[in-house]
Amino acid sequence: MTRHRLLDEQWELIGDIFPAPADTGRPPVDRRNVVDGILWILRTGAPWRDLPEEFGKWGTVWDLFNKWNSNGILDEVLQRLQSARVDMDDINEELWCVDGTVVRAARCAAGGGKKTTPKSQVTTH
Repeated sequence: MTRHRLLDEQWELIGDIFPAPADTGRPPVDRRNVVDGILWILRTGAPWRDLPEEFGKWGTVWDLFNKWNSNGILDEVLQRLQSARVDMDDINEELWCVDGTVVRAARCAAGGGKKTTPKSQVTTH
């Protein structure tokens, strides 16, 4: 699954962002492998429990994803990787795509109400 993994150049850009593993007596988890697992989940849309074993335990990957997402580490990762692509002229900073897909909503979503079966006032009160 090499297409779901970071390149060495990409890891060099972001590797210093991640804090060192805590000295808890457990064997340390490879941060690059965890990031690759997070990217695999985000790219495939699979449930966390379906994470392939090559990325480590899904619970550990999810815990670190949750922690890094809440403290801004993943935002910094995105910013560094995007800015590197902008510097290489792979991304135009001025051009952004917005999904223009139209999804038709049910009438009740706009406040129109649902079709219901008339209820007898005698039996409901």
